[in-house]
Amino acid sequence: MAKNLVIVESPAKVKTIKKFLGSNYEVDASNGHVRDMPKSQMGIDIEHGYEPKYITIRGKGDILAKLRKEVKKADKIYLATDPDREGEAISWHLSKALKLEDCKDKKVYRITFNEITKNAVKAALKTPRAIDMNLVDAQQARRVLDRMIGYRISPLLWAKVKRGLSAGRVQSVALRMICDREEEISSFIPEEYWNLEAKLKAKGSKKKLTAKFYGTREGRMAIHKKEELEAVTAALEGAQYTVDEVKTGERVKKAPIPFTTSTLQQEASKTLNFSTQKTMRLAQQLYEGVDIEGKGTIGLITYLRTDSTRVAEEADKTAREFIEEKYGKQYVSTEEAVKKGGAKIQDAHEAIRPTDISLTPAVVKESLARDLFRLYQLIWKRFAASRMQAAVYETTSVRVAAGYAGGEYLFTLSASKLKFDGFMSVYVQEDEKEESTVLSEKLEKGDVLACEALESSQHFTQPPAHYTEASLVKALEEQGIGRPSTYAPTITTILARRYVVKENKNLYVTELGEVVNRMMKKAFPSIVDTAFTANMEYLLDRIGDGTVQWKTVIENFYPDLEEAVKEAEKKLEAVKIADEVSDVPCDLCGRMMVIKYGPHGKFLACPGFPECRNTKPYLEKIGVACPKCGKEIVIRKTKKGRKYYGCENNPECDFMSWQKPSAERCPECGGLMVEKGNKLLCTNKECGYVKTKENRQQQE
Repeated sequence: MAKNLVIVESPAKVKTIKKFLGSNYEVDASNGHVRDMPKSQMGIDIEHGYEPKYITIRGKGDILAKLRKEVKKADKIYLATDPDREGEAISWHLSKALKLEDCKDKKVYRITFNEITKNAVKAALKTPRAIDMNLVDAQQARRVLDRMIGYRISPLLWAKVKRGLSAGRVQSVALRMICDREEEISSFIPEEYWNLEAKLKAKGSKKKLTAKFYGTREGRMAIHKKEELEAVTAALEGAQYTVDEVKTGERVKKAPIPFTTSTLQQEASKTLNFSTQKTMRLAQQLYEGVDIEGKGTIGLITYLRTDSTRVAEEADKTAREFIEEKYGKQYVSTEEAVKKGGAKIQDAHEAIRPTDISLTPAVVKESLARDLFRLYQLIWKRFAASRMQAAVYETTSVRVAAGYAGGEYLFTLSASKLKFDGFMSVYVQEDEKEESTVLSEKLEKGDVLACEALESSQHFTQPPAHYTEASLVKALEEQGIGRPSTYAPTITTILARRYVVKENKNLYVTELGEVVNRMMKKAFPSIVDTAFTANMEYLLDRIGDGTVQWKTVIENFYPDLEEAVKEAEKKLEAVKIADEVSDVPCDLCGRMMVIKYGPHGKFLACPGFPECRNTKPYLEKIGVACPKCGKEIVIRKTKKGRKYYGCENNPECDFMSWQKPSAERCPECGGLMVEKGNKLLCTNKECGYVKTKENRQQQE
């Protein structure tokens, strides 16, 4: 009988797929890519049509030798790498490395499956195709662009800042976004506002109702200052509170759509505290196959790199039948939850879902490690919920008119009660949890209420939040930067390079990250421009669907990059960070220590290296006296590298500030002022004095 060879990417899939196919099939793995451009050079022939030079990846010789032996024995070869651009390129590289075009006596096919199940693998073998060169070219273009940027810009960073740094097409934009957010936060000026609540009672009732100040019939009225609040409360003295309007209704909360790579990473971060990298590692295991007691090795979820929310008809039908049986017919969705797709969605893919909805979290729990189980449970619940009815709330909103001699103000009360839980019986998103609130009294229009008290509270507007891995992934996706396969590696790279550090989920830029970003913005503005990068992603997608030639994109890009590099080599010479001599003598040899850059920012090192290897933290003074003890304030770093301002007399003096303190004292209260963008802000909240740049310049 004919011998068939199936080549997959990962050895973990071999075991899962082997049990689906008979002894007539040999299944083997390439262990990912087998060919790439050499590390020692850019590996692109610029003079001859930008042709990439490929070599066998070190360590892959034995794998290829084994695969060649298997190819000789086989009559049919099925290239079954992952169902995306990267997978298509791996199949093409395997075809080249194994010289499959020369095997005239053998049939060579490309097959893909979105899930590793018996039905999916068997169906793929029945519908083989040729390698899709459009997808291969889209991957080649991406790889070549990344190479060009990395190999032309990184040496500049080495020369001007520090060896071992790198620039990248997506990572440099992600770093710029984090830096821009830091600037927004540091220049944010909090604005004061006040909330006002009326504690009301209906006639004959002991229960209090809390109504929030709204404004007037003309519209909402914000209270910014204490004086404004006092004017409102003064007007309300002796006011009569009357129920002006009672509205009851229903609010529908729609079921969520199934997970894409991006939304899975975001939700796993929020609910499970997983990094994007951990989420992808665990999802890969669930996709490739896990041993389930009594069932053997099973691929539990569909392919994990996708931006589609499409669900296969069979899976949709099975899910609805399962929900009807387990929860009842009223819980089954009557409409399909579909996300509006853009041109960028590779819709041959499906959403991330369980391969078999009957494998509930309870069924597989004993067979999965804790974190694998938690991620599978999240995916299972989200998919089940996506096939269920919306939740319905009963809502009541009450408008109360507070009439006084000069007019009237409006207050509002609202309540909502869950009427039908729908999909929420299975799944509630972390940031959408809400309690049912019930009005303690039945109110009707015209009811007069007694005001027991007016309670006010002072608040300040908050700056934008620091990016987390989850919110950065969301922002990258919204701006069309990167694709499902690149989010996790991008974040991993900027953390590994120490351009960014993570503290309590938040991402903070380091001093090194600031230096690199400033240099990139100055010398390569288009590389770190979000619109430029999003347009490049769009072009790569157009290569994938065959409407744009990949060499055309490269030909249009490289000359501009080359010109920018040459210009930067001249321009950036002036900002080269030299070893600046400090006024600190070396404890070991007496030489004056020099200031150097490291992964955590600046430090002091002895210039006598390698004879003397002494190093010290560099405490950069900013010429401001500590408000607590009078010593100098210096720039310090947290253990992870985030910058803050502290006293040189630490630990005796515990003064610290995230904002840069100013030598100027507040003219109103004498308190410490800190720099916020172009302004100085008094740190005494009672005072809140702000000095703009214009005022400062006029006074100077």
